[in-house]
Amino acid sequence: MKAELTNPAVNGFTTLDLIKHELPYLARIKPDLVTILIGVNDLVQGRTADQYRGSLKRIYDEVADLHVAAVSIPDWSFVPAAADFGGSDRVARLTDAFNAVAKAEATSRRFEWIDITEVSRSAVGSHGWIASDQLHPGDAQYAAWAEVIWSRIRLGPRP
Repeated sequence: MKAELTNPAVNGFTTLDLIKHELPYLARIKPDLVTILIGVNDLVQGRTADQYRGSLKRIYDEVADLHVAAVSIPDWSFVPAAADFGGSDRVARLTDAFNAVAKAEATSRRFEWIDITEVSRSAVGSHGWIASDQLHPGDAQYAAWAEVIWSRIRLGPRP
């Protein structure tokens, strides 16, 4: 089976940026599968869970006719840079709130929900788990996410 991967994601994008720049692109390329992992930057920029829900509804409604895998926001409360965003407890609490919104909106549309929270915590402290900026995931963490995501989507949509 031949596959082509297109990743229009941009570091730093919020749901508002995705709506403006990536949804029009998706309409042009008409993908067979869409994975959506968005929300950390909404949280970082001070948007509320209700604001996030409003934007996410628009995104999810736009792709509702496609095969969609909605991916949770990873747990990043353990990274050193979390202190810059109110500390570990605040980051964890807000991440959980945003993930509850994303899961509810995804499952109400029968999207595949893929929770990467546990795997994002699975090797905290190991080499390469966090990038050198002390904020973003490292290559090892991205690889772990990919394994979880691929294990769920390779079998196709679930009823």
